[in-house]
Amino acid sequence: MLGVYISDDELELLITDLHDIYGYDFSDYSRASLRRRFERLYSIDKYLSVAELRYRIRTDADYLKRVIEEITVNVTEMFRDPTFYKTLREEVLPLLATHHFIRIWHAGASTGEEVYSMAIMLHEANLLNKSLIYATDINPSVLETARKGIFPLTKMKQYTENYIASGVQRDFSNYYAAKYGHAKFNEEFGKRVIFSTHNLVSDQTFNEFQLIVCRNVLIYFDKVLQDRVFQLFNDSLDTFGFLALGTKETLKFSKVVKEFKLLKPGEKIWRKTI
Repeated sequence: MLGVYISDDELELLITDLHDIYGYDFSDYSRASLRRRFERLYSIDKYLSVAELRYRIRTDADYLKRVIEEITVNVTEMFRDPTFYKTLREEVLPLLATHHFIRIWHAGASTGEEVYSMAIMLHEANLLNKSLIYATDINPSVLETARKGIFPLTKMKQYTENYIASGVQRDFSNYYAAKYGHAKFNEEFGKRVIFSTHNLVSDQTFNEFQLIVCRNVLIYFDKVLQDRVFQLFNDSLDTFGFLALGTKETLKFSKVVKEFKLLKPGEKIWRKTI
């Protein structure tokens, strides 16, 4: 990365190219984050100039897949932040259980680790059979990985530790089959999930949900876009529905905050009250 620097003007041209040619709107994403991701792509693929990178993006539609994978950050793990899942398990799921049918939206689902974490918790609460999880992401490639429900076996030790720390004493290995260095999760979980591309920047609400989970996605958006997405979530939630965010994200300064109440100090879970 030494010596790689994309100027403000060059960055704006790259953002404009993605929007004008392919319809991907990153105009309200954090410029600092976008610059880091483009500079990483520039370095890894050994471009000699930003003009060369722009030319590749503008003329090679197949290359777009790689660009989107690089600039949309996909870092996730099962039962990440165990206390968050403990709160969901103990305080949110019992309230969701009162509904005849439960709709959950995982926005920015990435490769699906947190989606399968949710499915496992619903299964353990005897709620999976009356639940439907919508897992969406702007990147179709990561959704294809999520749809398969297959993850590296080397990650299962950490995922098991997270799972146990979330307040459960069951055998996590019962939920997957190990084969050829990979763990394939039980198909019953995937049957309760609808995987679909969705762009939080430009797409609208598509259902009414009792729980929306969007963790560590909004940190890459600027304030204007965050407010737009919070309004989208507000419009998509039933009254008394729940919104769960990442550890560095908050509703506190949003335009819709007056319509929500923090469920528990220390956890980023809000309940809609209006």
